Amino acid sequence: MRAVFVGASTLAVTTARRLLAGGHEVVIVDNDRERIDALSAELDCGFLHGDGSKPALLREADPQSTDWLFCLTGNDQTNILSSLVGRSLGFRRVVTKIEDSEFEHLCLELGLEDIIIPTRTIGRYLFDMFEGRDHMEIIALIKGEARAFSFVARAEDEKPIAELGLPEGSRVMFFYRDERFTLPEPDSMLKRGDEVMIVTHSRNLEALRARWRP
Repeated sequence: MRAVFVGASTLAVTTARRLLAGGHEVVIVDNDRERIDALSAELDCGFLHGDGSKPALLREADPQSTDWLFCLTGNDQTNILSSLVGRSLGFRRVVTKIEDSEFEHLCLELGLEDIIIPTRTIGRYLFDMFEGRDHMEIIALIKGEARAFSFVARAEDEKPIAELGLPEGSRVMFFYRDERFTLPEPDSMLKRGDEVMIVTHSRNLEALRARWRP
């Protein structure tokens, strides 16, 4: 698979290293020439020098041959703009990092659903560690053909969970609303912005992705 990173941040480089170790193709876009020169000596990947929010430069990254676009600069506005440009150019999957959670609903309004808020994720993880919860226990339960799938509810998803029309072998296990964990009932109403977790059979992933991550 092929990934393009806008921004040579520590997060981007750490992720890129793992992808390269797994045999994937990586391209890093950054406007700091010295940063690129330093990284090119240690990372066996492609580099593009320039502003990753510019359509002409992102077009050089070959959107049609790329599976993921990660916008991970240190500036929220740049990440949002780069994500919008990348989506317009046809990148299959676009991930947007923001530090200010006030931008989250703006991203959702703009159709950017794969959002990363590092402080929230780390804070949630540290809280769970403090209370003795082990995330690896959950991962260990997903075996065989079982898969976990998450999505952010849109306006058209504002309906009872029983009316979502999920594929056979799929079930909403829980959702977060305003950071609050909720175990749903069939008549529980979803609201726009809810973070929903589904457990499903692996054969349903393609249909679920086509519906919530087109």
